[in-house]
Amino acid sequence: MANRWWTGQVGLPGMDGSTATSSSPMKKPDLGISIMANNNGESGSGGGGGGGDEEDDREHSDEPREGAIEISTRRPRGRPPGSKNKPKPPIFVTRDSPNALKSHVMEIANGADVAETLANFARRRQRGVCVLSGSGTVTNVTLRQPSDPSAVMAIHGRFEILSLTGAFLPGPAPPGSTGLTIYLAGGQGQVVGGSVVGSLVASGPVMVIAATFSNATYERLPLDEEEEG
Repeated sequence: MANRWWTGQVGLPGMDGSTATSSSPMKKPDLGISIMANNNGESGSGGGGGGGDEEDDREHSDEPREGAIEISTRRPRGRPPGSKNKPKPPIFVTRDSPNALKSHVMEIANGADVAETLANFARRRQRGVCVLSGSGTVTNVTLRQPSDPSAVMAIHGRFEILSLTGAFLPGPAPPGSTGLTIYLAGGQGQVVGGSVVGSLVASGPVMVIAATFSNATYERLPLDEEEEG
C-alpha cells in the first residue's frame, strides 16, 4: 500500500485542518474583565492614575473620615461619681492664750510655810495664783479673826484644814488683794478661822488645788457714770 490513511491529515467536516492539530495552543475566551495594577502608581487603564491621587489626598487631609472616633482631651466638670470629701485633720492649738487659766495640784512639803511657798511660786512664775481648796495638817498658826480685825491670835498645836482659799499676785498688788483665809478643826472639836497673818507651817504633806493666770486687770468699783457711758 503506497498511501496509508493514518499517515495523512484527515479532516473532519466543518473543521479546518490547521485547528485539528494537537500542537496548536487553545485560545482562552475573552470575558471582558480588565485587571487594574496599582503598584507604583501604574494601572491597567488610563483612568486608574486619577483614582490613586484622590485616595492619597483623602488620607492626608484633616477632615474626619467616616467611622473615625474623635478623642477629647478636656477634663469633665464636676466631681467624679463615688468620690467623697476627705476627712480634715484635727487642729491643735499649741500656744496658750495669755488670759487662759491653768489648773495646778500643789504638794507642799512637811515643815514649809504654806503662805510663803505660794507667794514665792507666784513671784518666780510671774503668774497670779488663785487658791481654791486645801487639805492636810498645819501647826503654829497666826490668825486675824474677823470679829476684831485688830486682834491677832497665835494658835499652837496641830490642826486639820477644813477650808483654804486666797490669792497671790506676782508684782506689787493693792492692799488686801493677796493672802489666805483658813478654817481649822482642833483635837477637841473646836473650829477656828480667820485671815493668815503670820506663819502657817505644814505638819505633813499639804495638798493645794489652785488656778494660775498671767493677766489681771485692776478695777475700782462702782464705776463712774462717765465710764458706764
